Amino acid sequence: MLDPHANAKILHAGTPLKEADSALILIHGRGATAASILDLAAYIGRPGMAFFAPKAEGNVWYPYSFLEEIGMNEPYLTSALKCVGRLVAEIAATGMKTEKLAIGGFSQGACLTLEYCVRNPSRYGAILGLSGGVIGPPGTKWNETGSLGGTPAFVGCSDVDFHIPVERVHESVSVLQALGAVATERIYPGMGHTVNDDEIRHCREILLAI
Repeated sequence: MLDPHANAKILHAGTPLKEADSALILIHGRGATAASILDLAAYIGRPGMAFFAPKAEGNVWYPYSFLEEIGMNEPYLTSALKCVGRLVAEIAATGMKTEKLAIGGFSQGACLTLEYCVRNPSRYGAILGLSGGVIGPPGTKWNETGSLGGTPAFVGCSDVDFHIPVERVHESVSVLQALGAVATERIYPGMGHTVNDDEIRHCREILLAI
């Protein structure tokens, strides 16, 4: 399959897009569903916002760890990035500016969120990475061109997350800042691979400000 996520189903919730003043794309993690990540919108979203959640083929965006060589996760990774890009373009085609569009995700979805925004920098409404990091093996050099133009970003993770090394969280925040994002990092001692109340509060505050 050259483009496994080409026909990804998109779930919608919240305010209809034509009536919305902003939008939030939420990207689920490995083995999860679009419906499960869309539940997060009830906690961090706000009135007047349209919510979207794409569903990965087989509920997996790419097969191996985000720390593997990029080629190991192809063609799934490129297909996943294209899937997000199509959804961004569809929302923009309605006349909504990217500065009113937030993108967020958890775990594999957070990795995909951060990677997409780094590869496609623009002034977004927000970037929300919950237990994730930019994609690539140790030593990867990420995009340094373009600008996130002051996009507010939040990256939260445990210091002992089995899937996400804390060093990669620090690197991810540095990459966002280098591209011009106003990035907040929160590391939670001993937390599991989950989303906590403090992260929800931070995300909600950012989205309320759009």
